[in-house]
Amino acid sequence: MVRQSIKSHKDLEVYKTAFDAAMQIFEYSKKFPVEERYSLIDQMRRSSRSVCANLAEAWRKRMYQAAFVAKLSDCTAEAAETQTWIEFAVQCNYLSAEEGREIYKTYNSILGMLVTMIHNSENWIIKNNN
Repeated sequence: MVRQSIKSHKDLEVYKTAFDAAMQIFEYSKKFPVEERYSLIDQMRRSSRSVCANLAEAWRKRMYQAAFVAKLSDCTAEAAETQTWIEFAVQCNYLSAEEGREIYKTYNSILGMLVTMIHNSENWIIKNNN
């Protein structure tokens, strides 16, 4: 397993993908109407960034499998929420259908990686060597 080269949550492919996607949402949302500032824009930015923040927390909870899995589950919830906001942005014509499809697809990939980590959580846990 390539896991030995992973020293931080920032080394995880899922983190890198989620961070890049959150930044892409940030850029897209700059063009949304000003009246969406305190609703759709804030929600999209918050949920997309929360995937990364919860992943960082999960990484630090690897001594306890249940806590690790719970934080990864939070990541999946935030990613799914982000997908919902993407759908709203497309329906409101703030994002083109193509932009929406691409970023939505990216979040499907993020969700897949997170679910794989959840299903294989025992491989990520820090073992107590006592």
